[in-house]
Amino acid sequence: MSFLNTLLLVLQILSAIAMIGLILVQHGKGADAGAAFGSGGSGSASLFGASGSANFLSRTTAILASVFLVSTLLMAATGGNRRVSTGSVLEGTAVSAQTQDAPVAQPATGADQIPAK
Repeated sequence: MSFLNTLLLVLQILSAIAMIGLILVQHGKGADAGAAFGSGGSGSASLFGASGSANFLSRTTAILASVFLVSTLLMAATGGNRRVSTGSVLEGTAVSAQTQDAPVAQPATGADQIPAK
């Protein structure tokens, strides 16, 4: 692989792992409704504030999703540099069938070396 493909692959893997971690840390939309009925939240101060964490985490997740999408598109664009044949797949089998029609030499067996009585 070329250096660009390796760099894009590493970028894609790191963004995917970071995105998975951020998505697992975030609270769902139903978490606020559960806290209103007394079944959640410890009430302690959070690192980002009450609504700051949601904004920070959702923005970071959106940025990582964009990085993941762009790296995927670039990998698809650079990975398409393979040789493309203009013919059909079946044409290759017709050529190999012609070469199989040639006589095949029989291998020597042990029976040929035994003298007859």
